[in-house]
Amino acid sequence: MNLLIQQIKAVLLSAASSLSRRQKRYFLMAIDAVLLLVAIYSALGLRFSSMSSVPEIYRYSGLIALLIGIKLTVFRVMGLYRPILRYTSLEFLLTAALKAVALSSATLVSLAYFLDLWSLPRSVLIIDGMLTLLFVVGFRLSLRRLVYKLNSMACATAPVERVVIYGAGASGSELAQSLSANPAYRLIAFVDDNSSLHHQVVQGLNVYSPQDLPKLREKKHFNTILLAMPSVDGKTKFEILQRLQSLAVVVKTVPSIGEILAGKVSISKIRNIDIADLLGREQVAPNLDLLQMNVTGRSVLVTGAGGSIGSELCRQIALQNPKCLVLYEMGEFALYSIDMELAENYPTLHKVACLGSVTDSVQLKDVLSKYQVDTVYHAAAYKHVPLVEANPAQGIWNNVLGTLTAARCAMESGVSKFVLISTDKAVRPTNVMGATKRVAELILQALAERPKTPTCFTMVRFGNVLDSSGSVVPRFRQQIAEGKPITVTHPEMTRYFMSIPEAASLVIQAGAMAKGGEVFLLDMGEPVKIYDLAVQMIRLSGLEPAEDIEIEITGLRPGEKIHEELLIDSANAQATNHPKIFCAHESKIRWNCLEPCLEALFAQARLADPAGIRTELQGLVPEYQPKTPLVTETTMKPVSAQ
Repeated sequence: MNLLIQQIKAVLLSAASSLSRRQKRYFLMAIDAVLLLVAIYSALGLRFSSMSSVPEIYRYSGLIALLIGIKLTVFRVMGLYRPILRYTSLEFLLTAALKAVALSSATLVSLAYFLDLWSLPRSVLIIDGMLTLLFVVGFRLSLRRLVYKLNSMACATAPVERVVIYGAGASGSELAQSLSANPAYRLIAFVDDNSSLHHQVVQGLNVYSPQDLPKLREKKHFNTILLAMPSVDGKTKFEILQRLQSLAVVVKTVPSIGEILAGKVSISKIRNIDIADLLGREQVAPNLDLLQMNVTGRSVLVTGAGGSIGSELCRQIALQNPKCLVLYEMGEFALYSIDMELAENYPTLHKVACLGSVTDSVQLKDVLSKYQVDTVYHAAAYKHVPLVEANPAQGIWNNVLGTLTAARCAMESGVSKFVLISTDKAVRPTNVMGATKRVAELILQALAERPKTPTCFTMVRFGNVLDSSGSVVPRFRQQIAEGKPITVTHPEMTRYFMSIPEAASLVIQAGAMAKGGEVFLLDMGEPVKIYDLAVQMIRLSGLEPAEDIEIEITGLRPGEKIHEELLIDSANAQATNHPKIFCAHESKIRWNCLEPCLEALFAQARLADPAGIRTELQGLVPEYQPKTPLVTETTMKPVSAQ
């Protein structure tokens, strides 16, 4: 049977593809001519109460030919033959056909009135108009339905998503209309929080309350929920996602209203739930003046330009029309990737790709001077805690010496603004990476206080960014896709999260507010429990923790904390003119005291002595407390979802 359907479909597709667009239009006009003849024949039969209207057809043959000719002409002028039938909505067909029928009827009445040629009963014209509308629209819908059925039957072996659309408003209605012709989806119902819509029908589907979802799932056996609420705020979306978790169905969403209005995507561009949707964060619109202050018309250099934050900084800087954007990166492929991306997306951007290390003072100073750099965003660093913990000397070279070298080169080259990308792990650090980033902050604080310093040094401190290289989110996503257990280091571990674009935007805006030596803090919102995040990701993938996907507790890795420090402490931070950016008061070390300590630290790094390095770091950062977590037998066992 399936083979026969495939053969019929192949014949129809072959016939359709052999016809040009004009030939298809003429074919549809010929079909309409037959339908119009049937309509007038039926109208005459109904008017004269006779099953045989042949005598009347002969009697009014001239007027009937004129009637059909005028209708076809009006149909064509009104654009009824231009749309591609399988993508044409019912609303468009009804509206266009109604207008065409009304206009053609009005034309006939006008001709009859002025030329005194009309002898058909007026009731025939009314009945004919109604039948014409019914036949023309009905034929098109039937043809579209036939194509849909053939596609559905041919794809019967492929899995079909049984879909409930959450949101019965304009977006949900448009989404249902877009998916109705797609055989991969079978629409089941709408659900909506608006009680006035309950028990109504939208696009032929019943609208239910969200409270009815468990019963609806048992009855209709749907496996996917599509959130069609592009304009809803983050908090509301988060609350809805929280409620949907218990259903253990796949949850997807449509693009945001900003993406739709910008013309980037259509409402039918369905995507998986982004991890940012689970945070419920409210993003504040960026201050355009702050974004442009240190970028527009200036020469800007980004170190670590191929990294997660560095590459996003480059994208956002490119949007603000810099005079020149210098990409400075040690990794060849990372530099190539961001350079090619910018070349494709910003063809008029003046940019330079420089392969080099921030510890190479000769090359870095040459680049800064050659391109007359005004602003530096220093994102180059080793950031992965366990790797830096296992390789402390390399952490010192890249994070501490690299920052010192870049800062000195910036001063010697007359750079106006130098912004360091720091981390929440610099707050009372328990690992080498966090301690090295705190030392990097101390360097900039000390240099900023030196008299006659030509460069404004500042730093921006924030927590984890979503989907950055090596972060938990892409790892969890991959583990779920492969059906492997999700690995969590500790059941109580929490982290602060922010999207990469939001973090980069706030870094640029914070840097613009700097006067020199400030430590800016980004409001990261509420901490997220990593275990709960894993449970949410599993359930929103349509799976059940402990049944479909295990969650294994592996134990803390060297240097890891269970909880990161709260960045925004009211006792140690003050507000700025941006609601998401705060400024902290941190202890400082004068340069004449800091410099010999740095030399001692570098000496231990040259010796590759981990114990000596940690001792020197503790001297520089008294709050640094190295930790070696104990991994017990119980922490290694899988823990089921609560």
